[in-house]
Amino acid sequence: LAACATPPAAPANMADGVFVGANGMTLYTFRKDTQGVSNCEGQCLANWPPLTAAADAKADGAFSIITRKDGTKQWAKGGMPLYFWVKDKAAGDATGDGVNGVWDVARP
Repeated sequence: LAACATPPAAPANMADGVFVGANGMTLYTFRKDTQGVSNCEGQCLANWPPLTAAADAKADGAFSIITRKDGTKQWAKGGMPLYFWVKDKAAGDATGDGVNGVWDVARP
């Protein structure tokens, strides 16, 4: 997605091929999620905040919006929910890649 063509909270493609949020922070997918379903709850969410979608956000290409169990909306790529990692401190950090063998940076 081109940054100028997406809603403010939608994912954007970074030059190195990693998807980032509007804040420039790396986005991740969770291998325990399934198509359209987030399985990250409780302490998982404290460490891996979801990329939330505004109520009026619209799906765009490979990016869709899922409804979490608590009713909030979350961006997904190819149906897989997208998250941030609390230990990434600056744009371009990708320290969550491979954590516990179940987290991956989101790529095109």
